[in-house]
Amino acid sequence: MPAELVSALCLVAVLEGLVLFVAPQAWRQAMAQLLALPPSRLRRIGGVVLAAGLAALWWTRNG
Repeated sequence: MPAELVSALCLVAVLEGLVLFVAPQAWRQAMAQLLALPPSRLRRIGGVVLAAGLAALWWTRNG
């Protein structure tokens, strides 16, 4: 696995852990709201987040 990919995955873990450490109740409320959404809505949200992440990655690498 390339070192950049491992570094990126580690950064994701750090950011997720930071949210849980700083605001566990807000995280819990957000997860409860997400559980109430239908799968189609979650897919749309996931697609938007995925597209935004890819665009940001492309912009930082090529911009």
